[in-house]
Amino acid sequence: MEWLVIIITLVVLWVASLFKILHESLSSSQAAVFDDGVVFRKRNVLLVIAHPDDESMFFTPTLNYLSSRGCNLHILCMSTGNADGMGNVRKEELYLASIVLKVPQKQVKVLDHPDLQDGFGKSWNSKLLSRIIEEEIVNRAIDLVITFDNYGVSGHCNHQDVHQGVRKLLQDTSHKEVDAWELVSTNILRKYSGPVDICLSLLSAKFHLSGLVHCLLNEHPRRNLAAMAEHKSQWVWFRKLFVSFSSYTYVNCLKKIN
Repeated sequence: MEWLVIIITLVVLWVASLFKILHESLSSSQAAVFDDGVVFRKRNVLLVIAHPDDESMFFTPTLNYLSSRGCNLHILCMSTGNADGMGNVRKEELYLASIVLKVPQKQVKVLDHPDLQDGFGKSWNSKLLSRIIEEEIVNRAIDLVITFDNYGVSGHCNHQDVHQGVRKLLQDTSHKEVDAWELVSTNILRKYSGPVDICLSLLSAKFHLSGLVHCLLNEHPRRNLAAMAEHKSQWVWFRKLFVSFSSYTYVNCLKKIN
């Protein structure tokens, strides 16, 4: 009986949280609790990811939020995701997904560097990553960089390497005008709690003791599904479940990298 009550409570919370998002996505008003002041407004932003589909699976709340606030968005993808020999296909899929996410295709760059190939057992050199990111910052006048944190959401080594590349850049260069933020990884219960994690993210950010954290609500959650659907080679049943139940579909918490 107790388990039934718990399950019903969780379902009610999930539905209520989803209704809240859908209501706000259809409303012209914005939730004040997510107001970031001027931190993320009208910035020249570079999202640094490891593989095509990272932007749709994990960062859609961030991209939607920034786009609606006048930011100029760029995506730097460090590989074509060629672990299964489908790199060229996945590259084109990223271009299609970027259109859905309101990122101009000419501002999406996908690398196919011999030392940056997709794979769980393939470590990427942080100095090489740092140099590539710095070139992009200079060429595109970037003043805000967003990437994975040191766990990388799923624990994928390439996600972690990208984080280390950004951190290496901040340590070794004089780009003091560039702000860098990381996507906070959550535990597995929160990761699959869907829109319920909005409340948990707000509480976590409010009481976060190790740095500045902002929570960004996905104001267009259906755009997430549309973007991920453009990655047809990856749009298999378990990823459809992931996108439906993942908290990263509904909210991103970004922590400033110091």
